[in-house]
Amino acid sequence: MSFLGKIFGGKKEEKGPTTHEAIQKLRETEELLIKKQEFLEKKIDLEVQTARKHGTKNKRAAIAALKRKKRYEKQLTQIDGTLTQIEAQREALEGANTNAQVLNTMREAANAMKLAHKDIDVDKVHDIMDDIAEQHDISREITEAISNNVAFPNDIDEDELEKELEELEQEDLDKEMLGINVPTDTLPDVPASELVHDKPKPSKSKQTEDDDELAQLQSWAT
Repeated sequence: MSFLGKIFGGKKEEKGPTTHEAIQKLRETEELLIKKQEFLEKKIDLEVQTARKHGTKNKRAAIAALKRKKRYEKQLTQIDGTLTQIEAQREALEGANTNAQVLNTMREAANAMKLAHKDIDVDKVHDIMDDIAEQHDISREITEAISNNVAFPNDIDEDELEKELEELEQEDLDKEMLGINVPTDTLPDVPASELVHDKPKPSKSKQTEDDDELAQLQSWAT
């Protein structure tokens, strides 16, 4: 606004719509044009039916219907072109809006990183990492020192152990040759007399029956 405009109360500059508002308006326009398309398509179908209805019977009415059909088709073609332009503009605006949001998000993330790194010194970070590595080395040395058993040093002569093992094996071989280490299984003594297999005695009831039968036979014989 100019200086004179400010003095004499000129019109204030109107603020343009936001990206979201512009996208919403374009969508509303698309919906309106689509409805217009549907209306024109129905009108075209109706005029075609009218022209067929009259045909050669009423040629004048049939031609008038076809003329109206041509006008509707022209309007429909114009709406198709307008819809294509509006869709392209809306998609471009949505893409720009998405890019703006992404850019704002990246800017905020960069500011957050700056704030997070504000009190961090790179040299101090290196010093801290060196201290950590040093402490790891110290811890490793302590672990190795603890695991190394001082009471039983690992300085035994393996040749001496092998010689001792050979002596033990030779001693076992000598004992085996002398029969000291030969295992003898003790078997039970064989009885001198032959085993007498006793016949099973008849049961008491059976022997009584035999005696009774023998006595009866003797009494008949006498």
